[in-house]
Amino acid sequence: MKRFTRGLVRHRIWVIILCLALMVPSVLGMAATKTKYDLLYYLPQDLETVKGQEILLDDFGKGAFSLLVTEGMTIREQADMENAVKAIPHVESVIGYASLTEGQFPLEIIPEEIRSKFSRGDCMLSAVFFDEGSSSEATMEAIQQVRRVAGEKCFVSGLSAVVTDTKELVEAQEATYVAIAVALCAIVLMITMDSFLLPLIFLACIGVSILWNMGSNFFLGEISYITKAVAAVLQLAVTLDYSIFLWHSYKEQKALVEDKDEAMANAIHQTFTSILGSSLTTIAGFVSICFMSFTLGKDLGIVMSKGVVLGLLGTIVLLPCVIRLLDGAIEKTSHRPLLPDVGGIGRFVARHYRILAVVLVLLCVPAFYGYSHVNVYYDMSKVMPQDLPSVVANKKLEETFDMATTHLLLVDADVSQADVRRMAEEMRQVDGVTSVYGVDSLLDADIPEGILPEDVLKLVKGDRYQLMLINSGYVISSDEVNAQIDALNGILKKYDQGGMLIGEAPCTKDLIACTDHDFTVVSLISIIAIFVIILLVQKSISLPVILVGVIELAIAANLCIPYFTGTELPFVGPILISTIQLGATVDYAILLTTRYKQHRIDGLDKREAIERAVASAAQSILVSGIGFFAATYGVGLYANIDIISSMCHLIARGALLSVAVVILLLPAMLMLLDKLIVHTTFDMKAAR
Repeated sequence: MKRFTRGLVRHRIWVIILCLALMVPSVLGMAATKTKYDLLYYLPQDLETVKGQEILLDDFGKGAFSLLVTEGMTIREQADMENAVKAIPHVESVIGYASLTEGQFPLEIIPEEIRSKFSRGDCMLSAVFFDEGSSSEATMEAIQQVRRVAGEKCFVSGLSAVVTDTKELVEAQEATYVAIAVALCAIVLMITMDSFLLPLIFLACIGVSILWNMGSNFFLGEISYITKAVAAVLQLAVTLDYSIFLWHSYKEQKALVEDKDEAMANAIHQTFTSILGSSLTTIAGFVSICFMSFTLGKDLGIVMSKGVVLGLLGTIVLLPCVIRLLDGAIEKTSHRPLLPDVGGIGRFVARHYRILAVVLVLLCVPAFYGYSHVNVYYDMSKVMPQDLPSVVANKKLEETFDMATTHLLLVDADVSQADVRRMAEEMRQVDGVTSVYGVDSLLDADIPEGILPEDVLKLVKGDRYQLMLINSGYVISSDEVNAQIDALNGILKKYDQGGMLIGEAPCTKDLIACTDHDFTVVSLISIIAIFVIILLVQKSISLPVILVGVIELAIAANLCIPYFTGTELPFVGPILISTIQLGATVDYAILLTTRYKQHRIDGLDKREAIERAVASAAQSILVSGIGFFAATYGVGLYANIDIISSMCHLIARGALLSVAVVILLLPAMLMLLDKLIVHTTFDMKAAR
């Protein structure tokens, strides 16, 4: 290792050139990586709702679909518009009264009971099916063309429209997320570090490792828009302290070694050894979310685990070379850090540790109660700004036609026409169902389906299945719509055991079941993994319990705040935060505990050991925590996609809470349980 670090510093120009050269394939790989904007895509592939979507595409050539609400059109104009939409590439079919009748039959001659299904006031309704999935590039381009062709009088609703708007919004904002995080981090570091140039060097080197990470996503094929939007910000936030540790180590070595190259070589070796355990806990946190059955966790977990490894690589390979190259400029821009002396915190904690321990115990009750009762939502339209065209269209559909969502029903093609009619009639009686459409909807009771034109019949009947549409007045993810889905499935299975109820609402119901299970599994895996790492690093049975317990309290305190303020979180928030905050901020606890252990081994009593540990570790913890907060909080304020905004706010608040708990409450627990720690920690025999 020493030989490697010396060679690295000696050949710093070539190392920098190589690292910068790797940015070229990284930029190309980043541009070639596809992005998924439909979160339902990440549901387990063995679910009936997911299999049904594949059958819909294979048997009917129908993937995504949207409902169009038009306003102020005549029947002839409506027919022309629907026919124009049919001509758009990747539009598989359009089902609407106007185009099916070629606009030849005035609405007035249709009985009111039937007319009200597709016409209300001056609004008319039609369904558009696409030949690819909700988040495919072809479907999103087709949605844009539908909007252009249909004009301002048409509202395009449905998941595909929401996905299209999500893509436009994320692409417009994601560069700004990184700019905000970098700017705020730079300000914090310039204030808290001892050079104005040094923070820019840190951020530039981290930026290179972020490019390496995002470019290597090419080998994954595609990533989610959430991963793409927050990965750079998160990587900056969780790997920033590695750079701070290297700089502090280099300064210490310069005071001991006259040769700066040798001092940097020693600093690299020392930093790698000290942060290896910390980086492993962060990686463990991200790896644990890969075990989610909802595979968005795997998507984010792989990218962020890779980001931590590459961030560590950038810290020990690129950053030392750049610091040595610009050593003179760093010295010329040096200044006194503006952070106040934090030595008094250690004395305060040592003096009042019993009171602080009581505070910790009392905090547990409301924190863990709120944590276990946090309210979440699953409706993807709530994630988006409410003035987006797709969200406005969904509201228009609900207000005008009493349709909050549409289910698709796949029924065996061999089920008799009479049974389909009876089944449809039973389904119409289910609470919240506003209408049911199928082959029977196109026929009178005594007319056989064979009388229908082939091109009309094939819209709703294939070789294996016939397609039915069920409109619901209940909103997605509500208890009412989930009960409705259960009732509809009960009726469906009575007539066709192999039938499938699919669509956004049934998929979301499956999503709720998946993520409820994931929350428990992922939290348990992350706790066990980090527990084992701390046990091996600290060589202690008691310290892993104390450290993980303290950070879990900070996580509970973070997630209980939305409960007590009545704030709903997007469904992935609690799952991701519980692992990210644990993995990223348990480092603070490890740093302080390591200092405490060393002072006890050196012969200090518990009070003095705690005072010195807090005095020496608090500044690094504060700088890292405030930097973590700045990088994520600014993005949370700016982002108007709630799933990104909420996650960044939670991460930012979690960083500050972890800092407070580690600096104030962890030392109190270490003092209170000092005897237990000393007798259950392998390398603390000298302190007994």
